[in-house]
Amino acid sequence: MAVHNYDVVVIGSGPAGESAAINAAKHGKRVAIIEKQSAVGGNCTHWGTIPSKALRHQVKQIMQFNTNRMFRDIGEPRWFSFPRVLERSRVTIDQQVELRTQFYARNRIDLFFGVARFRDEHTVVVRDNHEGAEELIAQQFVVATGSRPYRPADVNFRHPRIYCSDTILGLSHTPRTLIIYGAGVIGSEYASIFSGLGVKVDLIDTRERLLSFLDDEISDALSYELRNNGVLIRHNESYSSVEGDESGVVVNLQSGKRLRADAFLWANGRTGNTDELGLETIGLQANGRGQLQVDDHYRTDIPHIYAVGDVIGWPSLASAAYDQGRSASDEFLGEEFRLVEDIPTGIYTIPEISSVGRTERELTESKVPYEVAQAFFKDTARAQITGDTAGMLKILFHRETLEILGIHCFGDQASEIVHIGQAIMQQKGEANSLRYFINTTFNYPTMAEAYRVAAQNGLNRLF
Repeated sequence: MAVHNYDVVVIGSGPAGESAAINAAKHGKRVAIIEKQSAVGGNCTHWGTIPSKALRHQVKQIMQFNTNRMFRDIGEPRWFSFPRVLERSRVTIDQQVELRTQFYARNRIDLFFGVARFRDEHTVVVRDNHEGAEELIAQQFVVATGSRPYRPADVNFRHPRIYCSDTILGLSHTPRTLIIYGAGVIGSEYASIFSGLGVKVDLIDTRERLLSFLDDEISDALSYELRNNGVLIRHNESYSSVEGDESGVVVNLQSGKRLRADAFLWANGRTGNTDELGLETIGLQANGRGQLQVDDHYRTDIPHIYAVGDVIGWPSLASAAYDQGRSASDEFLGEEFRLVEDIPTGIYTIPEISSVGRTERELTESKVPYEVAQAFFKDTARAQITGDTAGMLKILFHRETLEILGIHCFGDQASEIVHIGQAIMQQKGEANSLRYFINTTFNYPTMAEAYRVAAQNGLNRLF
Protein backbone atom coordinates (compact mmCIF):
# COMPACT_ATOMS: atom_id res chain seq x y z
CA MET A 1 0.00 0.00 0.00
CA ALA A 2 1.42 3.37 -1.08
CA VAL A 3 1.83 5.91 1.73
CA HIS A 4 1.58 9.69 1.14
CA ASN A 5 2.30 12.51 3.58
CA TYR A 6 0.43 15.82 3.52
CA ASP A 7 -0.11 18.89 5.64
CA VAL A 8 -3.87 18.80 5.00
CA VAL A 9 -6.24 16.09 3.76
CA VAL A 10 -9.77 17.10 2.79
CA ILE A 11 -12.48 14.45 2.47
CA GLY A 12 -15.12 15.51 -0.05
CA SER A 13 -14.87 17.85 -3.07
CA GLY A 14 -18.14 19.75 -2.78
CA PRO A 15 -18.13 23.52 -2.10
CA ALA A 16 -16.93 23.11 1.52
CA GLY A 17 -14.07 20.74 0.70
CA GLU A 18 -13.01 22.66 -2.39
CA SER A 19 -12.68 26.01 -0.60
CA ALA A 20 -10.83 24.44 2.36
CA ALA A 21 -8.36 22.67 0.05
CA ILE A 22 -7.69 25.64 -2.23
CA ASN A 23 -7.28 28.07 0.67
CA ALA A 24 -4.74 25.76 2.33
CA ALA A 25 -2.86 25.22 -0.95
CA LYS A 26 -2.65 28.97 -1.58
CA HIS A 27 -0.99 29.30 1.82
CA GLY A 28 1.77 26.91 0.78
CA LYS A 29 0.43 23.72 2.36
CA ARG A 30 0.72 20.30 0.73
CA VAL A 31 -2.90 19.28 0.20
CA ALA A 32 -4.80 16.20 -0.93
CA ILE A 33 -8.53 15.92 -1.54
CA ILE A 34 -10.49 12.67 -1.58
CA GLU A 35 -13.68 12.25 -3.62
CA LYS A 36 -15.94 9.19 -3.48
CA GLN A 37 -17.50 9.79 -6.91
CA SER A 38 -15.62 9.48 -10.20
CA ALA A 39 -15.55 13.26 -10.76
CA VAL A 40 -15.07 16.27 -8.50
CA GLY A 41 -17.82 18.65 -7.41
CA GLY A 42 -19.62 16.59 -4.79
CA ASN A 43 -23.37 16.19 -4.49
CA CYS A 44 -23.77 19.92 -5.11
CA THR A 45 -22.56 19.57 -8.71
CA HIS A 46 -23.87 16.10 -9.56
CA TRP A 47 -27.14 15.59 -7.66
CA GLY A 48 -28.23 18.76 -5.91
CA THR A 49 -27.75 22.45 -6.50
CA ILE A 50 -26.37 22.56 -10.06
CA PRO A 51 -28.60 19.99 -11.83
CA SER A 52 -31.80 21.13 -10.11
CA LYS A 53 -31.13 24.83 -10.83
CA ALA A 54 -30.14 24.12 -14.43
CA LEU A 55 -33.30 22.03 -14.76
CA ARG A 56 -35.35 24.86 -13.28
CA HIS A 57 -33.92 27.30 -15.81
CA GLN A 58 -34.92 25.10 -18.74
CA VAL A 59 -38.45 24.69 -17.33
CA LYS A 60 -38.77 28.45 -16.77
CA GLN A 61 -37.84 29.05 -20.42
CA ILE A 62 -40.48 26.55 -21.53
CA MET A 63 -43.10 28.25 -19.34
CA GLN A 64 -42.21 31.65 -20.82
CA PHE A 65 -42.45 30.30 -24.36
CA ASN A 66 -45.81 28.69 -23.68
CA THR A 67 -47.34 31.77 -22.05
CA ASN A 68 -45.82 34.65 -24.05
CA ARG A 69 -48.24 35.95 -26.70
CA MET A 70 -45.39 36.96 -29.01
CA PHE A 71 -44.37 33.32 -29.46
CA ARG A 72 -47.85 32.44 -30.73
CA ASP A 73 -46.70 33.92 -34.07
CA ILE A 74 -44.09 31.14 -34.20
CA GLY A 75 -46.30 28.24 -33.24
CA GLU A 76 -48.48 26.59 -30.68
CA PRO A 77 -47.37 25.81 -27.11
CA ARG A 78 -44.91 22.94 -26.94
CA TRP A 79 -44.71 19.98 -24.59
CA PHE A 80 -41.23 18.85 -23.50
CA SER A 81 -40.43 15.53 -21.87
CA PHE A 82 -38.60 15.48 -18.55
CA PRO A 83 -35.60 13.46 -19.90
CA ARG A 84 -35.18 15.92 -22.78
CA VAL A 85 -35.15 18.91 -20.43
CA LEU A 86 -32.79 17.10 -18.06
CA GLU A 87 -30.35 16.34 -20.88
CA ARG A 88 -29.73 20.07 -21.41
CA SER A 89 -28.91 20.57 -17.72
CA ARG A 90 -26.16 17.92 -17.91
CA VAL A 91 -24.12 20.27 -20.08
CA THR A 92 -23.77 22.57 -17.06
CA ILE A 93 -22.62 19.68 -14.86
CA ASP A 94 -19.86 18.79 -17.34
CA GLN A 95 -18.72 22.43 -17.46
CA GLN A 96 -18.61 22.61 -13.66
CA VAL A 97 -16.57 19.38 -13.38
CA GLU A 98 -14.05 20.62 -15.97
CA LEU A 99 -13.71 23.99 -14.21
CA ARG A 100 -13.25 22.47 -10.76
CA THR A 101 -10.75 19.87 -11.96
CA GLN A 102 -8.66 22.76 -13.31
CA PHE A 103 -8.77 24.45 -9.88
CA TYR A 104 -7.04 21.45 -8.29
CA ALA A 105 -4.46 21.12 -11.05
CA ARG A 106 -3.62 24.84 -10.95
CA ASN A 107 -3.16 24.76 -7.17
CA ARG A 108 -1.19 21.46 -7.26
CA ILE A 109 -3.67 19.64 -5.05
CA ASP A 110 -3.51 15.84 -5.30
CA LEU A 111 -6.80 14.15 -6.14
CA PHE A 112 -7.69 10.67 -4.85
CA PHE A 113 -10.90 8.98 -6.00
CA GLY A 114 -12.33 6.42 -3.59
CA VAL A 115 -13.85 5.92 -0.15
CA ALA A 116 -11.91 7.38 2.78
CA ARG A 117 -11.78 5.66 6.16
CA PHE A 118 -9.82 6.74 9.23
CA ARG A 119 -7.21 4.25 10.43
CA ASP A 120 -6.14 6.53 13.28
CA GLU A 121 -6.33 10.23 14.13
CA HIS A 122 -3.68 11.15 11.55
CA THR A 123 -4.23 8.49 8.87
CA VAL A 124 -6.94 7.70 6.32
CA VAL A 125 -7.04 4.80 3.91
CA VAL A 126 -8.57 5.45 0.47
CA ARG A 127 -10.04 2.45 -1.34
CA ASP A 128 -11.01 2.79 -5.00
CA ASN A 129 -13.52 0.74 -6.99
CA HIS A 130 -10.82 -1.71 -8.06
CA GLU A 131 -9.87 -2.71 -4.52
CA GLY A 132 -6.74 -0.59 -4.69
CA ALA A 133 -5.78 1.21 -1.47
CA GLU A 134 -3.59 4.17 -0.55
CA GLU A 135 -2.68 5.56 2.84
CA LEU A 136 -2.70 9.30 3.47
CA ILE A 137 -1.07 10.77 6.59
CA ALA A 138 -1.72 14.40 7.54
CA GLN A 139 -1.48 16.94 10.35
CA GLN A 140 -4.93 18.41 9.68
CA PHE A 141 -8.13 16.87 8.30
CA VAL A 142 -11.27 18.51 6.98
CA VAL A 143 -14.38 16.32 6.75
CA ALA A 144 -16.64 17.74 4.04
CA THR A 145 -18.51 14.62 2.98
CA GLY A 146 -21.89 16.33 2.56
CA SER A 147 -25.29 14.69 2.88
CA ARG A 148 -27.71 12.46 1.04
CA PRO A 149 -31.50 12.10 1.08
CA TYR A 150 -32.88 10.40 4.19
CA ARG A 151 -34.58 7.20 3.02
CA PRO A 152 -36.88 5.52 5.55
CA ALA A 153 -36.73 1.73 5.67
CA ASP A 154 -40.48 1.29 5.09
CA VAL A 155 -40.39 2.97 1.66
CA ASN A 156 -39.16 0.75 -1.20
CA PHE A 157 -36.77 2.99 -3.14
CA ARG A 158 -35.86 0.08 -5.42
CA HIS A 159 -39.31 0.37 -7.00
CA PRO A 160 -39.04 1.99 -10.48
CA ARG A 161 -41.69 4.62 -9.67
CA ILE A 162 -40.44 5.64 -6.21
CA TYR A 163 -37.69 8.26 -6.16
CA CYS A 164 -35.64 10.41 -3.80
CA SER A 165 -34.18 13.80 -4.71
CA ASP A 166 -31.01 12.09 -6.02
CA THR A 167 -32.62 9.38 -8.15
CA ILE A 168 -35.27 11.73 -9.60
CA LEU A 169 -32.50 13.03 -11.85
CA GLY A 170 -32.52 9.63 -13.55
CA LEU A 171 -36.26 9.74 -14.29
CA SER A 172 -36.62 8.33 -17.81
CA HIS A 173 -40.24 9.33 -18.47
CA THR A 174 -42.55 12.25 -17.78
CA PRO A 175 -45.30 11.30 -15.31
CA ARG A 176 -48.74 12.87 -15.70
CA THR A 177 -49.19 12.92 -11.93
CA LEU A 178 -46.62 13.08 -9.13
CA ILE A 179 -46.80 12.96 -5.33
CA ILE A 180 -44.02 14.84 -3.55
CA TYR A 181 -43.64 13.98 0.14
CA GLY A 182 -41.96 16.77 2.07
CA ALA A 183 -42.52 20.48 1.41
CA GLY A 184 -39.16 21.83 2.48
CA VAL A 185 -36.85 23.67 0.10
CA ILE A 186 -36.18 20.63 -2.14
CA GLY A 187 -39.83 19.53 -2.25
CA SER A 188 -41.04 23.04 -3.05
CA GLU A 189 -38.44 23.49 -5.79
CA TYR A 190 -39.36 20.21 -7.48
CA ALA A 191 -43.07 21.01 -7.15
CA SER A 192 -42.37 24.18 -9.18
CA ILE A 193 -40.28 22.32 -11.75
CA PHE A 194 -42.74 19.49 -12.41
CA SER A 195 -45.86 21.67 -12.37
CA GLY A 196 -44.04 23.91 -14.87
CA LEU A 197 -43.78 20.87 -17.16
CA GLY A 198 -47.53 20.33 -16.89
CA VAL A 199 -47.37 17.52 -14.32
CA LYS A 200 -50.22 17.46 -11.78
CA VAL A 201 -48.44 17.60 -8.40
CA ASP A 202 -49.67 16.73 -4.91
CA LEU A 203 -47.30 18.33 -2.39
CA ILE A 204 -47.58 16.73 1.05
CA ASP A 205 -46.41 19.00 3.87
CA THR A 206 -45.85 17.50 7.31
CA ARG A 207 -46.16 21.00 8.82
CA GLU A 208 -48.94 23.58 8.89
CA ARG A 209 -47.36 26.08 6.48
CA LEU A 210 -44.77 26.05 3.69
CA LEU A 211 -41.19 26.89 4.65
CA SER A 212 -42.11 28.29 8.07
CA PHE A 213 -38.63 29.83 8.53
CA LEU A 214 -39.54 32.38 5.85
CA ASP A 215 -41.39 35.62 6.46
CA ASP A 216 -45.09 34.69 6.63
CA GLU A 217 -46.03 36.93 3.70
CA ILE A 218 -43.38 35.35 1.47
CA SER A 219 -44.49 31.86 2.50
CA ASP A 220 -48.08 32.77 1.64
CA ALA A 221 -46.99 34.15 -1.74
CA LEU A 222 -45.21 30.88 -2.55
CA SER A 223 -48.32 28.89 -1.60
CA TYR A 224 -50.41 31.08 -3.90
CA GLU A 225 -48.03 30.73 -6.87
CA LEU A 226 -47.79 26.94 -6.49
CA ARG A 227 -51.56 26.58 -6.26
CA ASN A 228 -52.01 28.96 -9.17
CA ASN A 229 -49.81 26.58 -11.18
CA GLY A 230 -51.93 23.56 -10.31
CA VAL A 231 -50.07 22.19 -7.27
CA LEU A 232 -52.36 20.74 -4.60
CA ILE A 233 -50.76 21.38 -1.18
CA ARG A 234 -51.81 19.15 1.71
CA HIS A 235 -50.68 20.48 5.10
CA ASN A 236 -50.29 18.59 8.40
CA GLU A 237 -50.17 15.17 6.76
CA SER A 238 -47.96 12.12 7.37
CA TYR A 239 -47.74 8.87 5.47
CA SER A 240 -48.66 5.49 6.89
CA SER A 241 -47.55 3.52 3.82
CA VAL A 242 -46.18 4.00 0.30
CA GLU A 243 -47.02 1.17 -2.11
CA GLY A 244 -45.74 0.92 -5.68
CA ASP A 245 -47.29 -1.27 -8.38
CA GLU A 246 -46.85 -1.65 -12.14
CA SER A 247 -48.77 1.48 -13.06
CA GLY A 248 -48.07 3.87 -10.21
CA VAL A 249 -47.80 4.54 -6.50
CA VAL A 250 -50.44 4.66 -3.77
CA VAL A 251 -49.77 6.75 -0.67
CA ASN A 252 -51.89 6.10 2.40
CA LEU A 253 -51.89 9.02 4.84
CA GLN A 254 -52.38 8.73 8.58
CA SER A 255 -55.44 10.96 8.22
CA GLY A 256 -57.13 8.20 6.21
CA LYS A 257 -56.64 9.78 2.79
CA ARG A 258 -55.50 7.59 -0.08
CA LEU A 259 -53.62 9.20 -2.96
CA ARG A 260 -52.50 7.73 -6.26
CA ALA A 261 -50.03 9.03 -8.86
CA ASP A 262 -47.77 7.86 -11.67
CA ALA A 263 -44.68 8.50 -9.55
CA PHE A 264 -43.62 9.39 -5.99
CA LEU A 265 -40.77 11.68 -4.88
CA TRP A 266 -39.50 11.51 -1.30
CA ALA A 267 -38.07 14.92 -0.28
CA ASN A 268 -38.22 14.80 3.51
CA GLY A 269 -34.91 15.18 5.32
CA ARG A 270 -31.24 14.51 4.68
CA THR A 271 -28.53 12.42 6.36
CA GLY A 272 -24.87 13.29 6.80
CA ASN A 273 -22.42 11.07 4.92
CA THR A 274 -20.42 9.76 7.88
CA ASP A 275 -21.24 6.04 7.98
CA GLU A 276 -18.19 4.98 5.90
CA LEU A 277 -15.60 7.19 7.63
CA GLY A 278 -14.72 4.76 10.41
CA LEU A 279 -15.40 7.38 13.07
CA GLU A 280 -15.59 4.71 15.76
CA THR A 281 -11.88 3.99 15.18
CA ILE A 282 -10.91 7.49 16.30
CA GLY A 283 -13.59 7.97 18.96
CA LEU A 284 -15.86 10.37 17.07
CA GLN A 285 -19.60 9.83 16.92
CA ALA A 286 -22.21 11.24 14.54
CA ASN A 287 -25.69 12.15 15.78
CA GLY A 288 -28.90 10.37 14.72
CA ARG A 289 -28.91 12.29 11.43
CA GLY A 290 -25.35 11.27 10.59
CA GLN A 291 -24.04 14.76 11.35
CA LEU A 292 -20.83 15.69 13.16
CA GLN A 293 -20.91 18.15 16.05
CA VAL A 294 -18.41 21.01 15.85
CA ASP A 295 -17.48 24.00 18.01
CA ASP A 296 -17.68 27.61 16.86
CA HIS A 297 -14.41 27.17 14.95
CA TYR A 298 -15.61 24.05 13.05
CA ARG A 299 -13.47 21.69 15.17
CA THR A 300 -14.76 18.25 16.11
CA ASP A 301 -13.92 16.69 19.48
CA ILE A 302 -10.52 15.93 17.94
CA PRO A 303 -9.03 19.43 17.52
CA HIS A 304 -7.08 18.77 14.29
CA ILE A 305 -10.12 17.21 12.57
CA TYR A 306 -12.54 19.84 11.26
CA ALA A 307 -15.99 19.36 9.73
CA VAL A 308 -17.82 21.75 7.40
CA GLY A 309 -20.78 21.88 5.01
CA ASP A 310 -23.87 19.69 5.03
CA VAL A 311 -22.18 17.10 7.24
CA ILE A 312 -22.56 19.49 10.21
CA GLY A 313 -26.23 20.26 9.45
CA TRP A 314 -27.83 23.70 9.34
CA PRO A 315 -27.94 25.71 7.14
CA SER A 316 -27.04 23.06 4.53
CA LEU A 317 -26.49 25.60 1.77
CA ALA A 318 -23.73 25.48 -0.85
CA SER A 319 -23.02 29.18 -0.26
CA ALA A 320 -22.53 28.68 3.49
CA ALA A 321 -20.52 25.49 2.93
CA TYR A 322 -18.03 27.32 0.72
CA ASP A 323 -17.48 29.99 3.38
CA GLN A 324 -17.26 27.40 6.17
CA GLY A 325 -14.54 25.51 4.30
CA ARG A 326 -12.46 28.62 3.85
CA SER A 327 -13.01 29.70 7.47
CA ALA A 328 -12.02 26.29 8.84
CA SER A 329 -8.77 26.31 6.89
CA ASP A 330 -8.11 29.92 7.97
CA GLU A 331 -8.37 28.66 11.55
CA PHE A 332 -5.68 25.97 11.27
CA LEU A 333 -3.55 28.21 9.02
CA GLY A 334 -3.46 30.84 11.75
CA GLU A 335 -5.30 33.39 9.59
CA GLU A 336 -8.15 35.62 10.77
CA PHE A 337 -11.16 33.39 11.48
CA ARG A 338 -14.76 34.28 10.58
CA LEU A 339 -17.76 32.32 11.84
CA VAL A 340 -20.23 32.06 8.96
CA GLU A 341 -23.40 33.86 10.10
CA ASP A 342 -26.14 36.09 8.61
CA ILE A 343 -26.46 33.74 5.66
CA PRO A 344 -28.88 34.72 2.88
CA THR A 345 -31.47 32.12 1.95
CA GLY A 346 -31.88 31.33 -1.74
CA ILE A 347 -34.80 29.10 -2.76
CA TYR A 348 -35.11 28.34 -6.46
CA THR A 349 -38.80 27.83 -6.83
CA ILE A 350 -40.59 29.50 -9.75
CA PRO A 351 -40.54 32.43 -8.94
CA GLU A 352 -37.52 32.29 -6.64
CA ILE A 353 -37.22 33.45 -3.04
CA SER A 354 -34.35 35.05 -1.16
CA SER A 355 -34.06 36.63 2.26
CA VAL A 356 -31.53 37.81 4.81
CA GLY A 357 -31.99 39.09 8.35
CA ARG A 358 -35.03 38.85 10.59
CA THR A 359 -38.67 38.20 9.74
CA GLU A 360 -41.72 40.19 10.86
CA ARG A 361 -42.64 37.43 13.32
CA GLU A 362 -39.18 37.48 14.93
CA LEU A 363 -39.17 41.27 15.24
CA THR A 364 -42.69 41.31 16.70
CA GLU A 365 -41.79 38.66 19.28
CA SER A 366 -38.67 40.68 20.22
CA LYS A 367 -40.78 43.87 20.51
CA VAL A 368 -38.58 45.74 18.03
CA PRO A 369 -40.34 48.87 16.68
CA TYR A 370 -40.04 48.11 12.98
CA GLU A 371 -41.80 49.31 9.86
CA VAL A 372 -42.31 47.72 6.44
CA ALA A 373 -41.10 49.09 3.09
CA GLN A 374 -42.54 47.35 0.04
CA ALA A 375 -42.29 47.41 -3.74
CA PHE A 376 -44.42 45.16 -5.93
CA PHE A 377 -42.73 43.96 -9.09
CA LYS A 378 -45.92 44.43 -11.13
CA ASP A 379 -45.36 48.18 -10.71
CA THR A 380 -41.75 48.21 -11.96
CA ALA A 381 -40.94 48.86 -15.61
CA ARG A 382 -38.30 46.10 -15.90
CA ALA A 383 -40.72 43.42 -14.68
CA GLN A 384 -43.40 44.71 -17.05
CA ILE A 385 -40.93 44.45 -19.93
CA THR A 386 -39.85 40.89 -19.11
CA GLY A 387 -43.33 39.74 -18.05
CA ASP A 388 -42.04 38.51 -14.68
CA THR A 389 -44.49 40.61 -12.69
CA ALA A 390 -45.17 38.21 -9.82
CA GLY A 391 -43.49 39.05 -6.54
CA MET A 392 -42.26 41.82 -4.32
CA LEU A 393 -39.35 43.29 -2.40
CA LYS A 394 -39.94 43.83 1.30
CA ILE A 395 -37.54 45.71 3.60
CA LEU A 396 -38.00 45.64 7.37
CA PHE A 397 -36.41 48.63 9.09
CA HIS A 398 -36.23 50.24 12.54
CA ARG A 399 -38.76 53.07 12.90
CA GLU A 400 -36.36 55.37 14.75
CA THR A 401 -32.86 54.64 13.42
CA LEU A 402 -33.94 53.48 9.91
CA GLU A 403 -31.52 50.52 10.34
CA ILE A 404 -32.32 47.70 7.94
CA LEU A 405 -33.34 44.61 9.91
CA GLY A 406 -34.45 42.18 7.23
CA ILE A 407 -34.86 41.86 3.47
CA HIS A 408 -37.33 39.47 1.90
CA CYS A 409 -37.74 39.05 -1.83
CA PHE A 410 -40.08 36.89 -3.87
CA GLY A 411 -39.97 36.96 -7.65
CA ASP A 412 -37.71 36.70 -10.67
CA GLN A 413 -34.00 37.24 -9.82
CA ALA A 414 -34.77 37.40 -6.07
CA SER A 415 -31.50 35.61 -5.22
CA GLU A 416 -29.56 38.38 -7.03
CA ILE A 417 -31.65 41.32 -5.82
CA VAL A 418 -31.24 40.45 -2.12
CA HIS A 419 -27.48 41.04 -2.19
CA ILE A 420 -27.87 44.78 -2.75
CA GLY A 421 -29.71 45.14 0.54
CA GLN A 422 -27.40 42.64 2.24
CA ALA A 423 -24.42 44.87 1.46
CA ILE A 424 -26.06 47.86 3.16
CA MET A 425 -27.20 45.76 6.13
CA GLN A 426 -23.60 44.81 6.85
CA GLN A 427 -22.43 48.42 7.12
CA LYS A 428 -21.76 49.80 10.58
CA GLY A 429 -23.67 52.59 12.30
CA GLU A 430 -25.47 55.24 10.23
CA ALA A 431 -24.26 53.68 6.96
CA ASN A 432 -26.88 50.97 7.50
CA SER A 433 -29.92 53.07 6.71
CA LEU A 434 -33.01 52.93 4.55
CA ARG A 435 -32.05 56.41 3.32
CA TYR A 436 -29.22 54.86 1.28
CA PHE A 437 -31.80 53.68 -1.23
CA ILE A 438 -33.36 57.14 -1.48
CA ASN A 439 -30.01 58.87 -1.93
CA THR A 440 -28.62 56.42 -4.52
CA THR A 441 -29.31 56.60 -8.25
CA PHE A 442 -30.36 53.24 -9.69
CA ASN A 443 -30.27 52.34 -13.37
CA TYR A 444 -33.69 52.53 -14.99
CA PRO A 445 -35.35 50.24 -15.82
CA THR A 446 -33.93 47.59 -13.47
CA MET A 447 -35.22 45.20 -10.84
CA ALA A 448 -32.79 46.87 -8.42
CA GLU A 449 -34.75 50.13 -8.45
CA ALA A 450 -37.37 48.28 -6.40
CA TYR A 451 -35.16 49.28 -3.46
CA ARG A 452 -35.79 52.97 -4.18
CA VAL A 453 -39.53 52.43 -4.58
CA ALA A 454 -39.70 50.35 -1.40
CA ALA A 455 -37.66 52.88 0.60
CA GLN A 456 -39.95 55.73 -0.42
CA ASN A 457 -42.95 53.60 0.49
CA GLY A 458 -41.42 52.84 3.91
CA LEU A 459 -40.55 56.45 4.75
CA ASN A 460 -44.10 57.47 3.85
CA ARG A 461 -45.34 55.15 6.61
CA LEU A 462 -43.49 57.09 9.28
CA PHE A 463 -45.18 59.97 11.09
